[in-house]
Amino acid sequence: MEVVIAPAPELARLAADAVEALLRRRPDAVLGLATGSSPLGVYDELARRHADGGLSFARARGFMLDEYVGLPREHPQRYRNVIDAEFASRVDLMPDAVQGPDGLAADVPAACAAYERAIVDAGGVDLQLLGIGTDGHIGFNEPGSSLASRTRIKTLTEQTRIDNARFFDGEVERVPQHCLTQGLGTIMAARHLVLLATGRGKAEAVHQLVEGPVSAMWPATVLQHHPHVTVLIDNAAASRLQLADYYRGAYASKPAWQGL
Repeated sequence: MEVVIAPAPELARLAADAVEALLRRRPDAVLGLATGSSPLGVYDELARRHADGGLSFARARGFMLDEYVGLPREHPQRYRNVIDAEFASRVDLMPDAVQGPDGLAADVPAACAAYERAIVDAGGVDLQLLGIGTDGHIGFNEPGSSLASRTRIKTLTEQTRIDNARFFDGEVERVPQHCLTQGLGTIMAARHLVLLATGRGKAEAVHQLVEGPVSAMWPATVLQHHPHVTVLIDNAAASRLQLADYYRGAYASKPAWQGL
């Protein structure tokens, strides 16, 4: 696990660098797309590179981490619509290139199994963008989630619904109670995981992720078992890290050729 501590705009550029390097090397790469506030700067930077530098996504594919259950197709906070607005519509991804779990499926278990098969059939995710919740969830794998879990329905914790109320005009009761989410085992199958977190509110979750014991109580800690994880955080999110100075020194002395 590599930990990079830098200002938020630099974190977005670094994550975009990793995506761009992948696409230059493999134009038909499979990207894992996260929602929430953490990846927005990355999507802005990638859209800018597409518009100004010709970075193409025409042969790439994308798989979403999660989706609310029951939101109407036209709802602006349906995650498929969020990804379209914040990213897909701003680059040259093909119309059917992005897939997400079907939050309106009549047969939820079958829809989840089909989503797992679709990821496998695409060759797996090459680079997965991630955020982290204040309680340590990634995707919507809330505390107590199985570390080997696969795409499934989950009940959101009250804390997650409170945190996400900002996207629903501050009204917690409008936040759905259920979601479909890639499982921790599904996420761990991606070849490169890039997690972004900013702000003091994420500091404890980041501390547990990087320096705590692996535990279902802090689901993101499973990433400690992944061979290629990049954690991009600002000073506020790094404020609980005991080894922050070491992480800064290690990154400052990193060979230029190595990349993320």
